Amino acid sequence: MRNVKALLPFLFLFPSCTAISTITPTQPIKEGQTLLSPGEVFELGFFSPRTSTNRYVGIWYHSVPPQTVVWVANRENPLKDSSGVFAVSGDGNLAVLDGRGKTLWSSGTSTASNDTTATLEDTGNLILRIGDSNSSILWESFDHPTDSFLPLMKLRADLKTGKRTILTSWKGEEDPSLGSFTLGLELHMIPQVLVWNGSARYWRSGQWNGRIFIGMPYMYNVYLNGPNLVTDEEKKTIVYTYSYYTEEYTRLWLEWSGVIKRTNWNLQKKEWSIPWMHMRTRCGLYGLCGPFGICKELGSRICVCMQGFQPKSIAEWNSGNWSGGCVRKAQLNCSNEGGKGDGFLTIGGVKMPDFSDWKRGVSDGKACEDDCLKNCSCIAHAFVSGIGCMNWGGDLMDIEEFSSGGENIYIRLADSELGGKRGLKAIIIVVIVVLGVVIIVVCACIYRRWTTKQRDSVRKIKWQEMTLFHMGRNLDALGNSSDADIRRDGGNQTQGPELPIFEFRMIAKATQHFSDANKLGEGGFGPVYKGKLPDGQEIAVKRLSKTSGQGLQEFKNEVMLISKLQHRNLVRLLGCCIEREEKILVYEYMPNKGLDSFLFDPSHQSVLDWAKRFRIVEGIARGLLYLHRDSRLKIIHRDLKASNILLDGDLNPKISDFGMARIFGGDENLVRTNRVVGTYGYMSPEYAMEGRFSEKSDVFSFGVLLLEIVSGKRNTGFYHHEHSLSLLGHVWRLWNENKMLEMIDTALGESFPQSEVLRCIHVGLLCVQQFATDRPTMSSVVFMLDSDIANFRKPKQPAFTERRSQSESDSSERSHKKCSVNEVTVTMIHGR
Repeated sequence: MRNVKALLPFLFLFPSCTAISTITPTQPIKEGQTLLSPGEVFELGFFSPRTSTNRYVGIWYHSVPPQTVVWVANRENPLKDSSGVFAVSGDGNLAVLDGRGKTLWSSGTSTASNDTTATLEDTGNLILRIGDSNSSILWESFDHPTDSFLPLMKLRADLKTGKRTILTSWKGEEDPSLGSFTLGLELHMIPQVLVWNGSARYWRSGQWNGRIFIGMPYMYNVYLNGPNLVTDEEKKTIVYTYSYYTEEYTRLWLEWSGVIKRTNWNLQKKEWSIPWMHMRTRCGLYGLCGPFGICKELGSRICVCMQGFQPKSIAEWNSGNWSGGCVRKAQLNCSNEGGKGDGFLTIGGVKMPDFSDWKRGVSDGKACEDDCLKNCSCIAHAFVSGIGCMNWGGDLMDIEEFSSGGENIYIRLADSELGGKRGLKAIIIVVIVVLGVVIIVVCACIYRRWTTKQRDSVRKIKWQEMTLFHMGRNLDALGNSSDADIRRDGGNQTQGPELPIFEFRMIAKATQHFSDANKLGEGGFGPVYKGKLPDGQEIAVKRLSKTSGQGLQEFKNEVMLISKLQHRNLVRLLGCCIEREEKILVYEYMPNKGLDSFLFDPSHQSVLDWAKRFRIVEGIARGLLYLHRDSRLKIIHRDLKASNILLDGDLNPKISDFGMARIFGGDENLVRTNRVVGTYGYMSPEYAMEGRFSEKSDVFSFGVLLLEIVSGKRNTGFYHHEHSLSLLGHVWRLWNENKMLEMIDTALGESFPQSEVLRCIHVGLLCVQQFATDRPTMSSVVFMLDSDIANFRKPKQPAFTERRSQSESDSSERSHKKCSVNEVTVTMIHGR
């Protein structure tokens, strides 16, 4: 302290309006001075958070408004005036001093030297070293983070000593002192990231599988451009480093509310964005559904019990208090006495439970199951690529089911819960059933051989068409457009879809010979009928019309695409039929038909309250996100509209009609076509006018659909409106006049959350902007819909809002548009 006080008179001789590059014992920083990194990326100096009068020493981005602080020195001891100094003290440490020479904060290094200097790197790391040598670093701010995790920073967890590097949130928006939330690596057999609220677990990433954390299936990871976790065997240290370094400034930030956000500053657009946050839904809260409960973000009920379990307290469970979790219906019988034993139930696509044990030396899933089965205390197991065998011996906590991604876990259940039947009586019944099945199969084979010759001609035609179908040969001979518009799967693979092939007579019988009484509607492909198979399953049958502008190309396209897609928000294709001139698609039956039958029918609009509409919006968005990013193939739908959104019995949405869809290659982001297909009012401007389409074309269509769902009006229903060409123009005018509530469907009454509806309008306007580069991606759309944050960027003017004269409109439409029979689907005609 004597050295510090002796230094103070000298410190205050320096001017207070300059930026310096190095802090030395003779060159400190006072109020009004800052330390700049070499490339002027980061800046260090004194600051006050927002309206607070307290003064702190911190590091922030130099040229990014508003001031974004990423590190704070004297968090617990703020200055009350502007007399502070940040200096290299006499003992060689960095220190924050007040006007009387009192030390408010110190770097606290054990090596004392009078030749220490401090510099700020372009990475945001403040380094204290002896002289200029990198080998003599005494202290660095990256080893002592506050609430921000920057690229090239490392979160360490020492398995031997138990020490770890942690992030600690601010106490409040204007208070950088230590908050109640901390983030760090879990010290256990399998690494994972946790957020604690005090000592209680608040959020968990799931186990690291060598590429991503299992509980974050949407996590972005590319070599040297994302998170990486390695284990230093010699020091027993786990290091988690976010190693990318791009033109965008980025950080992971533990907010004072306990939410982890990733924020990006775009140098060209000069704005912050939040592409990711961990608390996207309530399922992010640790252990929300209690022991043996599963959290489902898209389910009708957010918490459900696993099969074989029931709520511990029915009353609490029904009231929305799920913390008690679930208990077994039948106890396990590990001894396997009396022919009764335990088995395993598969639960797929989930975040693995907490407190897993890693089993060394277990090489595959069968060995992992055997290891668990012979251990009476093992109640679940999983074999995950990149990790190996895991098992659990206590309550299964913090399980979440994902719409895509996740892993399979196998839950141990009593034989009675798995439907097992034991004993002599059960064996006799099984033998009888097996013999009966054998007899039926033999008879069926005899009958099949007897009828083979009668169907030879039909089978020959079917075989020829299916050969063309599977091989993807030139379709010009069948009267279709050129091959340039046919996108084949994975570079001309010849393997066709693995779908059941229905016989035409079976389809005809199921639909009562395509009777008008069973007709559900008609689209560009042809009529759609309701049918019932012999086993009682209800189906929807789409039959290609002879007068349809579509043909084998669209038929092939839909089968090849949708047979490879599996998502709860995509309609399921059950099979197809190709006999003679018939081309038929068989789908699962949607009892509530299309979204348009509810949305635009005044007699049905009231059925769709806001909760149902928002669930439909979320489902459509997640289905599109799956097509664009999460499926094995990147697919652009090209004909997203209300009539192509089917609703099941619970009004859950399913995207249908993939006849116009296109597959994008791994390196493709934009494609141009001479054959523009789609529906007027939903097509993006660059696609309708120039034939250019990308995933942003689907984003535009989604934006139109979102605004239609909010307003209950068709986009094209404003052709003759006094002020607007379309619904988009109407909404844009109301937005600029701050009258957005006037566009909300009157059928909703006043029973809707105003902030959520306004957020949807905001997102819809962002999606329908004129230029594709301005529109968000579907991953950003899903985030914004689930987020409570309201400060999204301001939308620019939508497309198709300028009103034209009636004559111009009529002329343009007559010369460029050819409608289908139902005057909905549009094909642009070009001269040869």
